[in-house]
Amino acid sequence: MRKKFIFLMLMVLGIGLLISAPALAKTKVAFALLWTIDDMGWTTAHYRGIEYLKEQLGDQIEVSYTEKVLAANAEQVLRGYAKAGYNIIFATTFEHMDPTMIVSRDFPNVVFEHCSGYKKNDKNMGNYFMRMYQAEYLAGYMAGLMGYKNVGTVATQPIPEPIRGINAFTIGLKKGLSEAGIDHDPQKVNTIVWLKSWRDATNETLLAETLAGRGHDLIRQMADTPESAAAACRKGVPSIGYGIDVGTQAQCALISTEWNWGVYYVDAVKRSMAGAWQPAEVWWGFEKQGVKLGPFHASVTDEVRQKVLAEKAKLEMGVDNIFAGPINNQLGKEVIVAGQKASDQDLLTMRWLVEGVAGKIPD
Repeated sequence: MRKKFIFLMLMVLGIGLLISAPALAKTKVAFALLWTIDDMGWTTAHYRGIEYLKEQLGDQIEVSYTEKVLAANAEQVLRGYAKAGYNIIFATTFEHMDPTMIVSRDFPNVVFEHCSGYKKNDKNMGNYFMRMYQAEYLAGYMAGLMGYKNVGTVATQPIPEPIRGINAFTIGLKKGLSEAGIDHDPQKVNTIVWLKSWRDATNETLLAETLAGRGHDLIRQMADTPESAAAACRKGVPSIGYGIDVGTQAQCALISTEWNWGVYYVDAVKRSMAGAWQPAEVWWGFEKQGVKLGPFHASVTDEVRQKVLAEKAKLEMGVDNIFAGPINNQLGKEVIVAGQKASDQDLLTMRWLVEGVAGKIPD
């Protein structure tokens, strides 16, 4: 009887301890988002990354986000999250860079991650970005294999990031055309027009319609809405999407080149939770699944798919020879010689267009 009584008392005490034991503190994660989560472009891609983070880490984290964080209110939003005890804060666009730097100095015990910038400190602010140019190269290669040789591109801002993408796409396009044995003008396979904005639905539509009306056989979207891809479809011209899979908005899209932010969010938060986070300059490609290709359109043959996937497999293994010489610029001058390839610094500061691009970089 005594043994039974002692056993029951121990059970009661044990249950009491379980009830009263404090829950493990969750890691608090915050995001400053450029626009709304349903913008079907840049911010939607980041939001999908947030959803992936929540799926992977579940009850270990508490996640908040603020939409429409522009340069004018970025410091206020970031500072508010830091004061509220958030452990790691992600700023998700270039214009957040300076506000993030300012706030990070005032909160040295908070981890700050900034997307697409170049400033960091040696204590608690790092940068992250993805090698979208790799996906653009593959999309161009696919288009070339399919015989598209008069592409029209609705480009965004004339800065190194879009210029890299234009060049990689054109390199892939010419490679595909050559492999398929299709005659083409080596000086003019990809004509670019500039939006001079990241998103402008009205002008995206207008420029895409103009390019389609001038006889371009494929329209390439680069802006942060699917409007140029959708406009091409309405004109009966196939398109290539950007940022997210645009297939539901542009059903003629042959493929989309997609950001895949979630894999990095999980990695960074895990390192923060483990006390192993360090500020770094992160630039992931297919080798880390930082970018991906959307589904192939039904019109893409199995032979073309297999060739594109074989090129993708090389990138997944870390073999990136997209900008390996010899490569000429628009003037025919060799800018990357045989046996060499562009460094990351060359890519991040790129201000020239490859041979095959029609159109100029505006001042």
